[in-house]
Formats: sequence, structure tokens, C-alpha cells
Amino acid sequence: METGLRGKVALVCAASRGLGKATAMGLAAEGAHVAMCARHMPTLEAAAAEIAGATGSEVFAIAADLTRRADIARLVQQTVEHFGGLDILVTNSGGPKAGLFSALTSSDWRDAVDLLLLSVVDLCYEAVPHMKLRGGGRIVNITSISSKQPVAGLILSNVLRPAVVGLSKTLSNELARDGILVNSVAPGYTRTDRVIELAEAAARREGVPVETVERRTVQNIPLGRMAEPSEIAHMVVFLASDRGGYITGTNILVDGGYVRGTV
Repeated sequence: METGLRGKVALVCAASRGLGKATAMGLAAEGAHVAMCARHMPTLEAAAAEIAGATGSEVFAIAADLTRRADIARLVQQTVEHFGGLDILVTNSGGPKAGLFSALTSSDWRDAVDLLLLSVVDLCYEAVPHMKLRGGGRIVNITSISSKQPVAGLILSNVLRPAVVGLSKTLSNELARDGILVNSVAPGYTRTDRVIELAEAAARREGVPVETVERRTVQNIPLGRMAEPSEIAHMVVFLASDRGGYITGTNILVDGGYVRGTV
């Protein structure tokens, strides 16, 4: 299936592992030039080399901390200077601190706002002008099932993921005339380091083995298993491609049926 991604320039955030790495791999496999960012350069360079070797596409690794406005500006500028433009932005980050409201501090809230919300705002501020110069583009924000259904012990995510969806929906209306489509993808439980960390945190709170938490999670997924990172990446790649050319303003669940709501 022709995706129209060959030769496009994509920037994928938090791409040294997990969903970001799988997304970078998926875009590169379709022939896109991919810039990848993460804070830890050795891990990022190893991931970039792996993707370039597997796909034959050009991959550019850039160290950046998405909680720092200056890093975001530099990240986008280096991507544009290296590849000559920017067509696709995939926003992504590590998850915020887990915990109940009573266990969190004002500092935890501010850190989470910087990580989950303001990083997306700043990335869009930097990326959109370059997309307008190209005559259009794609922004895909990786969110979470917590944007649809609160998750126990993840109040920071429950509050801020829906804020990103609100930003996406509003931007999709404002940027449609510029040919820039804005969507969100809400992954369910996926076999990543982050999900393992959350299971361990829940096990500590409840005083039970981590295997108990993992079994309970899978029991609540109608498909009976967690997703693989590549399965989330498939949706991101679709939305970034020509095949998703009439989809904007959506927040699409990829969760194996976990979320029970209909809206």
C-alpha cells in the first residue's frame, strides 16, 4: 500500500525506546527521513543506527530535553537544517510520576505540565511554521488511554492527557486550511518499560507481587494481551501518511478494547 511517506521529513520525540522508537522505525520503513530525539544520547544513537540499518532510510539523532524550551527550538531547527524542512511531527514523552493525589506535590504537578502539555505546545509553535512553508503537514500526539478513561494512581496523566487532546482538537480546526492535520493516538497497555514501571508502582502500593498486577491488567483487556509497540506505531504511521488524508481532530484508541466508554 502506497503511503506517500517516501522522502518526507519526520521528527519523532522520545524515540530511543518504546513507542517512540517503534514509530521512528515504522516511518523509516516507509521511506521517510527521520529525526529522533531523547535525553540520553548513547541510547538514542544506538536506536538510530538500528533503524537506519534495518530500513536504509536516513536517521538523525538529536539529544534534547523536552521540558526545556531552548532544547525544543534547537531540536526543530537542527531537523530543518539537516533535512531541509519538516513534514511530520510526532510528539511523545515519558510518562509523569505515578501516585495518588495525596502523595504528590505542587512541584510534581508543575513538572508534569512541562513534560506532558507544554512540551507539545512548544513543539507545535516551532514546527507549524515549517509545515506551512511545505504546504501542509501532520502532527500526531501520542497520548494514553487516560485521555479517555482515568487510570487509578495516575492522576497527573488523567488530568494532562485530556489537555493535550483539547489542544489537538483546537489546532486541527485552526490549521486545517493550511493543510496541517492534527490527531492524537491513545495507546492502551503496551509492553514498554513505562508499563513495567507502573505495574511495579501499583504492586508496591498494594503490597502484592508485580505478576498479580500484570495478570489483572491483562484480564481487563478484551483481546487478552498487551499491545506490542509496533501496533501503536502502525496507527501513527497511518495518520502521518496520505492514507489518513481526511482524518483530523481525532483521538484514536489503540487499546485492545480496554476502555469501556463509547465516546
